[in-house]
Amino acid sequence: MGRKKNFVSEINVTPFVDVMMVLLIIFMVTAPMMDSGLDVDLPQAKQVDNLPTDSDHLVLTVRDDGTIFLDTYQVPMDELEERLAVLVRDKNRALFLQADKSVPYGLVVDVMGRIKSAGIEKLGVVAMPAADQTVQSSSKQ
Repeated sequence: MGRKKNFVSEINVTPFVDVMMVLLIIFMVTAPMMDSGLDVDLPQAKQVDNLPTDSDHLVLTVRDDGTIFLDTYQVPMDELEERLAVLVRDKNRALFLQADKSVPYGLVVDVMGRIKSAGIEKLGVVAMPAADQTVQSSSKQ
């Protein structure tokens, strides 16, 4: 009679390690690109504080062409109050406003008025420090 062939019951982890190394390299290359945010030329201020690092805040961005973004999602001006009420006021989140320095003053005041009418009392304003332009900062109103 023939000999019975014994099966190997061990797991070969070499292909798994190869796949994980490739995924790690892909993640290391793409991670810095994912944190780029929106392109805004911020105004400078003498006294600024660092933005909080927690994820319990939203950033409202007004770009130089007048488009408005809540974090990375574009929001039409007529829906701004409703979305702010749902996403910021009802969830008790902090809101920070960053506007390009070339945005007309009237548009920034209009956006701030809509923020106030949405029931948000505390608003942080994002600016760049005058001496060192490498850190985004905010000051509370």
